[in-house]
This record gives sequence, structure tokens and C-alpha cells, in this order.
Amino acid sequence: MDGYGTEKSFGGDSRNSQQYYGESSVHRDGLGRRVLDSFKRDPNMQMTPKGSLGADRKVFDVESAAQNTANSPLARKLKGRHLQMIAIGGSIGTGLFVGSGSALAKGGPASLVISYCLVGIMLYCTVHALGEMAVLFPVAGSFSAYSTRFLDPAWGFAMGWNYALQWLVVLPLEIVAATLTIEYWNHSKVNNDAWVAVFLVLIVSINLFGVKGYGEAEFVFAIVKVTAVIGFIILGVIINVGGGPDGGYIGGKLWVDPGAFNNGFKGLCTTFVNAAFAFSGTELVGLAAAETANPRKSLPTAVKQVFWRITLFYIVSLLLVGLLVPYNDPQLLNGKSGADAVASPFVIAIKNAGIEGLPSVFNAVIMIAVLSVGNSAVYGSSRTLAALAEQNQAPKVLAYIDRKGRPLVSVAVASLLGLLAFLAGTKSQEAAFNWMLSLSALSSIFTWGSICLSHIRFRKGWELQGHSLNELAFRSQPGVIGSWVGLMFNSLVLIAQFWVAFSPIGYKEKTTLQLIQSFFQVYLALPVTLAFYIPYKIYHRTPWIRSHNMDLHTGIRELNIAELIEEEREERKTWPTWKKVYKFFC
Repeated sequence: MDGYGTEKSFGGDSRNSQQYYGESSVHRDGLGRRVLDSFKRDPNMQMTPKGSLGADRKVFDVESAAQNTANSPLARKLKGRHLQMIAIGGSIGTGLFVGSGSALAKGGPASLVISYCLVGIMLYCTVHALGEMAVLFPVAGSFSAYSTRFLDPAWGFAMGWNYALQWLVVLPLEIVAATLTIEYWNHSKVNNDAWVAVFLVLIVSINLFGVKGYGEAEFVFAIVKVTAVIGFIILGVIINVGGGPDGGYIGGKLWVDPGAFNNGFKGLCTTFVNAAFAFSGTELVGLAAAETANPRKSLPTAVKQVFWRITLFYIVSLLLVGLLVPYNDPQLLNGKSGADAVASPFVIAIKNAGIEGLPSVFNAVIMIAVLSVGNSAVYGSSRTLAALAEQNQAPKVLAYIDRKGRPLVSVAVASLLGLLAFLAGTKSQEAAFNWMLSLSALSSIFTWGSICLSHIRFRKGWELQGHSLNELAFRSQPGVIGSWVGLMFNSLVLIAQFWVAFSPIGYKEKTTLQLIQSFFQVYLALPVTLAFYIPYKIYHRTPWIRSHNMDLHTGIRELNIAELIEEEREERKTWPTWKKVYKFFC
């Protein structure tokens, strides 16, 4: 049959070779062997090819960096539903449930709503800018890679390490926070270090299941958090109109006495950093683009849903909190940390209404939110470290990605830093965690500002190199103007926070040492970022990327993107009006 007489040489029975040789079986290794093999590096993947640096060993090669992040072997297993829940519930955590209590006490209910609205507008513009770039270039490292490609490799290096450090220190902080929520029921019957071990093993195990494990865990966590917030909104309305056990119409009485504002304009500025901390994690949608099966379809929907999360989950719920809890309620300042349910205005509102049992339920939701943030911390830091290594901006061993698409060494580094959570049982707990928290206090502001500036520069290069906006699979709804608004708001938050850090509320009662400590605990992220940027800039002599030199092709996943976009536009013309309106917002 094959021209060489092979078929004939086996005789007539060769057509039914099973009679000759018996049934063939596929060899399959045991489960243990398959698990061990999955941790090996994929032999077909070369993360950082030779020649990633210039001939003088000091010039950063932007093209090699773009190529490496575009061809990252991270597993592309996130589905649309995962991205949507990461977008909707990704940043609903202790910042909203507990941190908002501190903001309410310092600024009053009006300041709380105003600051969250302003930061929400900033985030709306920022996430749309990120979505436009991430749909076109779903590359590993996302925002730090965009800073390297469109701004300056040195700034990309600083932003990458800034973001990685933010999540690396958040992990032990959140694990300790989880032990505090357990303390609500435990009352020191079991040593906190035992709970630290349990939570650390749980979070690391989820991430060892790869990106699909992270996606499924966040999907479940987000459903719980979203359900809790919607339930609180309904309950809050009922309590406010007098439907609680203790009865009595409340309305807007608390905005008159004790008042809508506390500590004046400085009180308003103080709440900005709380709002920024509460929204941190929103950008994970862009980071997950490299591991999404079809980012062109999934990301736009996830990005648009940020609007609804900001409006419904933050603004409405916090408006109700301000109507139900006076800013001078002593319970707001009784928490041991930023995740202690004792200081949660949500729990206080339920308690003040005389409802029994529900505070424990909400405490359980807070614990789930804490675990969700810890889960995101391992994911965010490991992917950022791996992307930095792929661009030769971190030790190459961190770019080790196994056959299941897991950045194994980076996950191990993040997990090892989680061991710092065992400081919970030592005397130095408070000082250690205050300084670790200061590393992440302003990191998100730098990240979001860099995203907006990268989008502005990208659009300039896109236009200068002869491309039109019709070639983009997803366009930012607020456009370049939105990115300028986002950049301006980020800058204003940095200025306001500098003022509050330099001259905090009650500064006259503080000593000089206390003032210096409080300043650096709020503004430590700035000197850390400069410490990464300036030496790298001087050593590698990296240039600012000019518009006509930008790489606008590496990393585009679909080669026939223009044809696909045209097909989708033709399909959208046939949609009924209600669907067009729905898809515009969602």
C-alpha cells in the first residue's frame, strides 16, 4: 500500500492486526508520576533567549522584552465568567468592608461618598485604558510591560517591582487579618499561628492548581461577596425607613447631627487613600489577559462591568453606611487592624439596628474577602515577577514556568514571604506590619497613573504610525480624554496624600519622631519606586520610547484581527436596540 510492499509483506491478516498482536493499549503513567512531571519546565519554551541585552551589555533591548512577554507560556485557561467575576468582585475586600469605617470616622459620610466617587471615576477611565491595550496586546506582565514598551524600560522596571512588592507584602498582612476575623469566634482558644498555617496552606494550594484554580476560587469568592453587598443594600434601605427590629425612621438625620463632614477639607483628603486602597485589585483584569482563552471577547465585557461595581457595590452601599452609622460612633475606632470586623461599619450598622446573628454572617463574608485578597496577592505578585524575569528585569529563575503554565518559582517566592504572617504571634507584630503596609499604601496610585500615561503614549504612536481607531478590537469609552482625566486624578490624590502625610490630622499633639514615622508610613512607596527607577535608568541608559519607534505589532494574538472586527461590526448591526444599549454598558 505504501509503495514498498509493506502491506503485502504482512499478508491478508495485516488488515486486522488485532488478531495478530492482540488489542493495543495506550500507556498512561500513574497520578503521582503525572503530578511530578507537570512541575518540570516545558522543554519547548525558551523564556529569555540570548541577546536580550545590547552589545555593550547596558542598553535595554525593548524588542526582546516585548517578544518574551508576548510569547509567555502561561496557560490560557481563564474563561469569560472568570474574568467577569474578577472584574465585579476582584477588589471587594477589607478596604470596602472594614477600611471604609476609618474613612467614615476621619472625613464623615459626605467625604466618604465624594472620595469614593472621584476615585471611582479615575478607576473607570484607567480600567478602560488598560482594557484597550490588553485586548490588543494580551501579554504577560500587562501594565509593567506597557510601561516598558510605550514609556521607558526603566519606568517599566520600577512599576513592575513596585506592583510585585505591593502584593508580596499584602499576602502576610491578609493572612494575619484572616486570623483576626477568626478571633471574632475563637476568643484566643486556639493559637493564631495555627490559623496562619491553615490559611497559608489553603492559599498556596489554590495557586498550585494554576490559573484555572485561581479563576474558580475567585469566581466562588466573588459570588459570596457580591451577594453579601446586595443583601446589605436591601437590608440597609429597610433599616433606614424604619423596618428594623428597633424601628424608627432614620432618613438623613445623621448627615445633620453629627454632620456630613468631619475635619473639613483635610478630612476629605484623608479619605482618598482609603478609597484607593479599597479599589486596588481592579487592574488584575488586565494582568489576567495573558492567561485568558479569548481576551478579545472576554475582556471588553469585564472592563465595562467596572462601572456597575463602582456604582452599585461601592457608592450605594457606602451611602447607606453613612446614613446608618454616625462618624463619631466609638465602635469605628475599636478595631485592632484594617480587617477587624469590630470596626466594620457594615457590622456596626446591623448591630445598631438590633439584628441578632447577622453580624457573625457578615464576619464570615469578611473572612472570605480576606482570603480572596490573599489569593489575588499570590497570583498578582507571581505573574508580575515572572514577566519581569522574561524582560531581564529580575533573576531569570523567576521566569521558570512548568508544563501546566504555572510560574512555579515566582509562586514559591510569594509563598515564602507569606511566612512573615507568623510574626502575628510576636511582640513586633504591629511595627512590622505597619511598615510592610506602607510599601503598598500608594503603589496602586503609581500603577494606575502609569496605565493612563501608557495609553496616552500608545494612542499617539498608533496614530503616528498610520493606524486608525477602527483597527482596535476594543476602544476605551472615555478615550484619550479619559486617560488624561485618570492621570490628573491620580496626580491630585498623590498631592493630597502628601499634604496629609506631611501635616496629618492632630499633628500638633505628635512628636517630631512620630511625624517622621507617620509620613514615611504613608509615603514610603515614592522613595522605593525612585530607588528602583534612578539606578536602573543610569546603569542601562534607557531612552524614553519615541512614538515612531514603538513596537505596535508584537503580542497581537489574532493575525486576521481586521477581518474579525469587521465581521463583528456587521453582526452588531443586526442586533435589536435593547441589545445594543445593554452591550454598550455591559
